[in-house]
Amino acid sequence: MDMAMEQYIISASSRARDLAPVMMCVHDLLGHLPVTARSRDHPGIRIEDGKVIDEAYTGPILEEVLAENVVKRVRPPGGPYMGIPVVVAPVRDGEGRAIGAIGIVDVTGIFDLASFMEQSAEIRRQVCGRDPCPLPTESPAAKR
Repeated sequence: MDMAMEQYIISASSRARDLAPVMMCVHDLLGHLPVTARSRDHPGIRIEDGKVIDEAYTGPILEEVLAENVVKRVRPPGGPYMGIPVVVAPVRDGEGRAIGAIGIVDVTGIFDLASFMEQSAEIRRQVCGRDPCPLPTESPAAKR
């Protein structure tokens, strides 16, 4: 029995079509969150809503991750995901060099608990001043 085996190889010179099957799988695994990817040598792919939106995609964060070989969690200053939290990670070869980058919209970044707590404390100070808030007569127990 001679069976041909399908294979997908991600390399520094992969093109968008090479990345598409794996990235569509990632897109499906993440419940259709937008995903992007590119290789070191060629623009890549952007997938949204179960469809390939762009087969010549690159973005500033993908490029930074390739150049710096680090994971980044940021809000891009421009492009289609401007201001939206993303996480982008390098795809590394056997020697640890970045040969590609994959990015997703970071739903965990939307709910930044530390920032929320900071804002909540600041609002409480603005509303209540230095006194404890609510006042003892305003507490839910006092209203019973």
